[in-house]
Amino acid sequence: MNDILIRNGTVVDGTGAPAFQADVRVRGGKIAEVGPGLEPQVERLFDAAGCYVTPGFIESHTHYDGTMWWQPDLDPLPGYGATTMILGNCGFSAAPLHKYMPAQREMIGIFSFFEDIPEGPFMEKLPWDWNTWSEYRASVERNVKVPLNYAAYVGHIAIRLAAMGIEAWDREATPEEIARMCELLDDALAAGALGMSDNMHDHDGQDRPVPTLMANDAEFSALFDVMERYPNCCYQVIVDTFMRMTGPANLERLSKLLSGRKIRVQIAGAVPTLEFQKGILPAMQDSLRKMREADVDVWPGFAHVSPTSTLSLVKSLIFAQSNDYVWHEVVLADDHAEKARLLADPDWRARARESWDNSAWPHSPLKNPQDLYLLDSENGTGPLNITLKEYAESLGLHRSDAMADWILKNGTRSTVHMAPFPKDEELTIELMRDPKTVGNISDAGAHLQMLCGGGENALLLTQYVREEKKLSIEEAVHVMTGKLAAHFNLADRGVIAPGKQADIAVFNLDEVQRQAMEKAFDVPDGRGGTTWRFTRKPMPTRLTLVNGVPTFENGAYTGAKPGEFLSPVIGSPNLAIAAE
Repeated sequence: MNDILIRNGTVVDGTGAPAFQADVRVRGGKIAEVGPGLEPQVERLFDAAGCYVTPGFIESHTHYDGTMWWQPDLDPLPGYGATTMILGNCGFSAAPLHKYMPAQREMIGIFSFFEDIPEGPFMEKLPWDWNTWSEYRASVERNVKVPLNYAAYVGHIAIRLAAMGIEAWDREATPEEIARMCELLDDALAAGALGMSDNMHDHDGQDRPVPTLMANDAEFSALFDVMERYPNCCYQVIVDTFMRMTGPANLERLSKLLSGRKIRVQIAGAVPTLEFQKGILPAMQDSLRKMREADVDVWPGFAHVSPTSTLSLVKSLIFAQSNDYVWHEVVLADDHAEKARLLADPDWRARARESWDNSAWPHSPLKNPQDLYLLDSENGTGPLNITLKEYAESLGLHRSDAMADWILKNGTRSTVHMAPFPKDEELTIELMRDPKTVGNISDAGAHLQMLCGGGENALLLTQYVREEKKLSIEEAVHVMTGKLAAHFNLADRGVIAPGKQADIAVFNLDEVQRQAMEKAFDVPDGRGGTTWRFTRKPMPTRLTLVNGVPTFENGAYTGAKPGEFLSPVIGSPNLAIAAE
């Protein structure tokens, strides 16, 4: 029923090759023919005149691991041409799990804090009927239907907690525990995990280093030994170029551990692009060069959108990750009456001023009130559309007191928004054109009350192609499709060619917009009610196909959920050749 002939479009095939006029025939969920003037057969016709016909876009870094269980429409991704999403990044994955509940709850707490997702729906909506990653995959395939394909890493943090329990936070592993970690990793890779993800970056809301920062070299080496037995898998890791600036030391360590190993490595933060990171950029570039000289197959991961921060008292890691644990107390408060009580308390206010002045990172929102905008009021009291700096000066107050006053007047569900960090656009373009980088990183599915990563791919088409003309349409599509499919060894998609899976986006470039964020009150709060998240209206595409099935058409999500759990496959390495 889903056989379709897409006619009269301009094909951008995902390899970086020049666009060409052609029709695309889809049959049985795969691309059957590509060529001009294809004769209609017994199939549906779709007129793509004036449109580009491209591979569906790959969301290369998301955290829908939990969210997909309670938001199976994955709004707004279908309307942005997204057809595949990558889960389990940054060392965070829902499996494996320790058999005892305290260690299981630690993993839920880690997800909830670092990805700004309420704990309630994790407990309410997920069955937790697994311990190993292979059991987790079976449960997802049995219980979850979504409109995008998905592939997932197994997280080193989850592996460590499953093998060591809550002691994973505090110490190095014993040889027996390392052996158990290797068994858990082997189970995941044999069951089709993309590889292992890792974290050399984060501290939690109590300022504890994440468990992977306790791992010694023997642990890493043993896990890498397992990975080498699976030549189609990848290693993904986030290093710190944002807070404690340990990135160069992270890369030096990884270079020694990975030198000579046949393991593909994706490093988020390897080439920092924000202006405040300029001081660390030369050291990172030098360390990256040394890794490549040591024959490490390293791919820097990057975002084409500057991080933006929304300061929310409902759910936000911004305060803690700004090294301010006083305002984070308000985030952790159980109810809004307690949040308001703290904001008004003179002793708390004194501690908050001291924290903002002496503890917060210099580049954090808390030290830059000129870039914090009072935009979103729960009750409309205002004032609105002014900066925190202007508001504080008008009252003669410290910026922390001024923000507390504004939130008390406007309601504790109000949010304060930070302007995007200034970014090096030339370096961003350079990364896009590098044949060994991973772009289109968005964090979609996470930080739903802080930012909306879903829909950021539109900027590649609007800002970079249509408006500023810094990229060709072929380059922008390649960044989001064939290049990523090659990196993740998803060799059966990412390119418009006969025999590939029919993951396809059809859009008119003049119609595409990166829509503004808006609130949707549809996230379960675990207490029988709902809370809100940011989302966007569709880009829109004219048509999005996943495995040949329309997921977005006529300006709306179709309700179809044809997504499949993907595994890496060893395929032709020529997906990225055209761009090189």
